[in-house]
Formats: sequence, C-alpha cells, structure tokens
Amino acid sequence: MGGTHNDLHSEQGALPGEHPGRATNPVIKVHDIAWLEFRKPDLDRAEVFARAFGFVTSYRDGRELHLRGTQAGAPCVIIRKGRDSRFLGPAFRAAETRDLLRLAETAGTTVRSLPEQLGGSVVELLDPSGLPVRVVVDTDELPARAAQGTQAFNFGGGLDRANATQRPPREPAGVRRLGHLVLQTTTYARTLNWYLEQLGLIVSDFLYYAGQRERGPTMSFIRCDRGRTLTDHHTLALTLGPSNRYVHSAYEVTDLDALAAGGQHLLGEGYRRSWGIGRHIQGSQIFDYWRDPDGFLVEHFTDSDMFDATLEPGWAPMTASGLAQWGPPATKDFLGIAPGRESLAELRSIITALKSDDNEFDLERLRGLMKVATT
Repeated sequence: MGGTHNDLHSEQGALPGEHPGRATNPVIKVHDIAWLEFRKPDLDRAEVFARAFGFVTSYRDGRELHLRGTQAGAPCVIIRKGRDSRFLGPAFRAAETRDLLRLAETAGTTVRSLPEQLGGSVVELLDPSGLPVRVVVDTDELPARAAQGTQAFNFGGGLDRANATQRPPREPAGVRRLGHLVLQTTTYARTLNWYLEQLGLIVSDFLYYAGQRERGPTMSFIRCDRGRTLTDHHTLALTLGPSNRYVHSAYEVTDLDALAAGGQHLLGEGYRRSWGIGRHIQGSQIFDYWRDPDGFLVEHFTDSDMFDATLEPGWAPMTASGLAQWGPPATKDFLGIAPGRESLAELRSIITALKSDDNEFDLERLRGLMKVATT
C-alpha cells in the first residue's frame, strides 16, 4: 500500500489498524454529486454574480433560481429565496432506481417525486451532523451547451500556434460542471463513516493534525466508487471543526487561461478573490477562490486528478503550506481567521464545542487546528 502512494498521489499510506477509507458493504454506491441547494434573500443579486462567475440560468421564477454548467445533466446549483443566507445541503445521484428503494428501506423513509422543473425521484436523509442530504435518480437532463474553447499552446517544444497571437478573452470562465463540496463537522468520524456506509463513497486522502496521527484523521477527500471508471479525486471533503458548516464548493472550467481570464473579469466586476491562483496538492487541481455577495466561498478549478476504485487512501499531516504546490500563501480569509463576522462566529463555536461532550472537537484538537494555520 505504501508503495502505491509513494508512486502516485501521497507521501505515505495507512499504518496498520488505521481507517481503511471505505465501507465493507455500503447500502448503495452513488454515481456522482448532482447539485447543491442554497437559500438567499436576493435572487437578482445572486444571479448577477452567478453569470459573472460563469453559470447559465436554466430556470427562474419568483422563488427559485437554477444555475447550470455547459455539460449535459442537472443544474449545478439551486437557490431558493428566503430571509437569510444558508447552505441547505447537497444532492447526490444514484446509479439506478432500485438504489433509492434500498436506501429508503434502510433509512426507514420513502421515495418521493421531485418538482416538475427537476423531474425524477428523491430520498431525503440527514447526515450525523444534521445536514439534509438528498439522493436523486432519473432527473430531467438539460442538453449540453457549447463549451468555452481551449487555446493553442507552444509548450515543451511543441508548436501548435504559428504566425498567430494568443489572446484569451477576458470573460466569465464558463463553468462546465459541479466538481465537489467541502464541509466542516463537529462529528467528523461519525459523519465520514455515514457517507462511506450509506452512499458508498471512498477516501482518496486522509489528513491528520501534526503529532496527533494516533488519534485518527481530521480531514478526508472522498470520491465516488465507480469501479474502474475514473472519477474526481474528491466529490466531497470533510474536515473536523468547532461547528457544522459549509466551507466551499468547486466548479470546473476549461483550462488555466479560462480560469485566469475569468478571474480578471470577476475583479473588474468588483468581486473579491479569497485565494489564488495556485495548484493544490490533494487533488492537484489549479484553483482560484472567490466570495460571492452572500459570503459563500466558491472555487474555479481545472486539471484535477481522476482516480478509479483501485487506489487506497493516502495519509499526510494537515498544514497551511501543504494546501498548495505553488501559488500565494493561503489567506486568512480562506482559512477562516480574517477579522469579521465569520471568524467571530467560529470563535463562539469553539467555546461552545469545548463545553460539549457531544462532538469530537476537544482541547487537543483545538491545539492541532491552531498549528495548521502556522505550518
């Protein structure tokens, strides 16, 4: 196992007795992530940012906004109008209808029809952190749209562009699809095991706090198990923290030029970059992070790792410097420690978590987390 990771994607594999990163007999194996649901007070403002970020509106009425990418399938994001801004939960796509029946029977719930604008069926669940999780099947498929074109490159001795200039347009980056969701949870181990056991997800990489490996991991990058079919390095990532909350979501774009020029477009429209541009270690993707007008962190990414089910989890210490192979240092905004409403809320959550016995975030874990930002 260790040799696999030395050669492929992690400096080290598991030690004897560590978490295997997959369930022996999961209830089902979801096919992919389908969409994310949010509540926001101003759909007009949300739609203006979405278009600048690179989404296309696929449905809109007075109460709901659906945003899509260029690939065929369901919308990437569903935003419902409400009094406050809140992440409502993810939807995952099952491979077939009988998976929903099996999941509903195990959970003691029922299969329901989705609204007409989505089509298909759904089972609604709650993960151990209390987040609503939908599993859907047979939803209506939006047709593919023309994707943003790639550039011709003169790289590495190759000559694909002769007697011609390179002028990537400064325009929205052109979202192709939803890639992944990152969540923070106070019940990391329980929540991780739930996603592995109920939805059949498998771990690509574990991170642990320096000096605390014997207590187990505190973050996992998790992918779909589709056998020999390649899937994203992570569809979901979970990290231990003092509160249960959305961290960020990521959307694929065509290439580095689209990502960088799209970032310049966002800057020109007055939006705020949180961190980037750089290349991650776990997942390898080139990234660029932004804050939307409601404070949600969203990522453009391109050139990410794709794994099949044969790779076992890698293990590495969690550090701020270990978040990227190259790029600027992780910002205080990205790490959630910039002065402001969000960091104050997290501070209050730390105090609450340390007083409670019903979570995995204790004083030793707090010390480990504080080290992350300085290493």
